[in-house]
Amino acid sequence: MTAAALITIVSGRHTHLRRQRDWVAAQSEPPITHVVVSMGDPGIRGVLEQRPELPTDLVELPPAVELPLAAARNAGVAHAEQLGAETVVLLDVDCLPHRDLMADYTRALERLADQRAVVSGRVQYLPEGMTEADYTPEGVARAGRDHAARVLPEPGELVEGDPRMLWSLTMATTVRTWHAAAGFDERYVGYGGEDTDFGQRLAASGGSLWWLGGAAAYHQYHPTQSPPVQHAAAIARNANLFRRTWGFDPMEGWLRELRNLGVLTRAGEDWHVFEQGSTDDA
Repeated sequence: MTAAALITIVSGRHTHLRRQRDWVAAQSEPPITHVVVSMGDPGIRGVLEQRPELPTDLVELPPAVELPLAAARNAGVAHAEQLGAETVVLLDVDCLPHRDLMADYTRALERLADQRAVVSGRVQYLPEGMTEADYTPEGVARAGRDHAARVLPEPGELVEGDPRMLWSLTMATTVRTWHAAAGFDERYVGYGGEDTDFGQRLAASGGSLWWLGGAAAYHQYHPTQSPPVQHAAAIARNANLFRRTWGFDPMEGWLRELRNLGVLTRAGEDWHVFEQGSTDDA
């Protein structure tokens, strides 16, 4: 059996992490370890101690002004590899894994063993207002709703996808493919762009993204803002880095909406947070 590790990066969201670990403990094929990467949050250790029977490794990164999402994922994969993992599953702290998530991902990657591949399973979004009693396999299956932009293969089916749609919310790959793509680019700091960049790194290495009809995850509700105005500065900075690297804009919808709101402006090819007196080269 392939040695597979589960990796979650986190800052805050303690209740989400606690629930996630309850579901990790119920996996039909448990991971060799749950690598939890704390991004400057000392309270994570106490959450992990609530499930002492679950094989767990805590990686602690120092506090930072903006969350080092790319660096945290790299640190998690590096730690999992040191522990003998051949396959790594990345799952955001917001997500509850179906009991067969690890098994489904492992089988899918075995089917793609002759390729460099990243596999992404089904995500269903849970509504606001659920009680603790609702967080059962039956309860989340009733309440969950699919994302309109996601490809939904039939159960067990693999469908090749556009690497520009790669999203590390839930994904799996082999350590070998991870190294071929050179992991995440740690120049991306804060919100936005690093996932799309990893998709391009994957494609440049000869790899591909695959949608899987399985490996279901249930996204726990939390308030969001769309477009994410509070992250505008990071989105602009990361979009500029991405364009200089790959020649086109990532996050086109967000950039367009933030520009329409007057939050971002563009000078030449670079995005900037709008400041009084600046001009927009529309």
